[in-house]
Amino acid sequence: MEDLWRLPGAELAGLIRSKKVSAREAASAALARLDAVNPKVNAVVDHRPEEVLAQAALIDAAIARGEDAGPLAGVPVTVKANIDQKGFATTNGLKLQRDVIAATNSPVVDNLRKAGAVILGRTNCPAFSYRWFTTNLIHGDTKNPRDPGITPGGSSGGAGAAVASGIGHIAHGTDIAGSIRYPAYACGVHGLRPTVGRIAAYNASLPERAIGPQISAVSGPLARTIGDLRIALAAMSAHDVRDPWWVPAPLEGPASPKRAALCLEPDGLKTASEVKAAVADAGKRLERSGWTVEEIATTPPLREAADLQTKLWLGDGYEAQLAAAEREGDPGALACLRGNRAKVFPFDAAAFSRVLTRRATLAREWSQFLETYSVLVMPVSAELPFPDGLDMRDEASFTRVWQAQLTQIAIPFMGLPGLTVSTGLVGRIPVGVQVVSGRYREDLCLLAGEAIEAGGTPSAPIDPVSK
Repeated sequence: MEDLWRLPGAELAGLIRSKKVSAREAASAALARLDAVNPKVNAVVDHRPEEVLAQAALIDAAIARGEDAGPLAGVPVTVKANIDQKGFATTNGLKLQRDVIAATNSPVVDNLRKAGAVILGRTNCPAFSYRWFTTNLIHGDTKNPRDPGITPGGSSGGAGAAVASGIGHIAHGTDIAGSIRYPAYACGVHGLRPTVGRIAAYNASLPERAIGPQISAVSGPLARTIGDLRIALAAMSAHDVRDPWWVPAPLEGPASPKRAALCLEPDGLKTASEVKAAVADAGKRLERSGWTVEEIATTPPLREAADLQTKLWLGDGYEAQLAAAEREGDPGALACLRGNRAKVFPFDAAAFSRVLTRRATLAREWSQFLETYSVLVMPVSAELPFPDGLDMRDEASFTRVWQAQLTQIAIPFMGLPGLTVSTGLVGRIPVGVQVVSGRYREDLCLLAGEAIEAGGTPSAPIDPVSK
């Protein structure tokens, strides 16, 4: 049973609940896989094997007593190094936070544990979780297991690389401008950015978040199957009183017609031919599974939403963010802030008011659009996953990266859910599509995602490629 790490999490949980496999066996297989491949990808930057096995022992003991061990019974999962896990440093990729040791778990960690998951390790992210690339001065570079020459994505690049290489069955990530959706895309797995308010978030070890992240940043799962995303979402979205934004929305909404909009170049995005082909193919997969698919020329505003989201994300407290980045000395973080300065600074009270006022209008337009269509299928990025470090080459490359990520940056501004579905490879470079639906309609994203997934080759863990 040493290949247990290959199984979907849902299947593994079933085996553990039925006592065909023990949680300890699953944890031991996961730890062995981590030891075998993590040195090549540097996805997990902190883990304690003895604690992993202790968590597994609690699951086995509960099952032995005849108790319900939960939907994720014994499933090894990873969590990103920017959320609190008791006894571990919440580094967020920063030397500045190497001594920020959490005294309590974040709601996400608590909810995963309550669902029976075993926390396997903590995954890497860029400094401040700013970039679509994953490197920092405290933990080093994370490599894409499919091709070390391309980015593993960011900011949850460690999460994407871990899931793709079989380190854990499900990974936790966070997303304020694509940080779940892009690593899933770059690493050839699936990733769900839930609606704002769906999953409770709070880090007691750090100062309260500014209003921009409060109303647009989320936690969510990455996995190799849509089915695993579904059970992870249910587990992670349990109630926690510590997050005042949490909403008790049902996981399944009213029945909706299987009607999808397909847009190859949303809001004028200059999309690469390989990406357009992937979106068109996803549309055909939906049609074959009974969906009505309508290709549309454009969508409600994305470019404006992306610009406003950038202001809300980086402009809110810009000077304090820049000062912290200068103290850290991380080149990527400084490039991100300095490269966007003209777009986001100054951000005074009047500008802040204008952004939030406009947010209501754009959110309404998108809600109305997503009443007509159950889902929108469009690119995750205008390009295939970037060469690693592209944003640091020169000013033109920095601009190219930010322009290509239009559809990722925009969706959080309206608080909408977005799902990356991996659809295949171009050579050995992953490609996929983004599925968007109305607020709290992750169920529709997942329904469409399952149809797209079923029409192709399932994602499976891979051995990291060296060159």
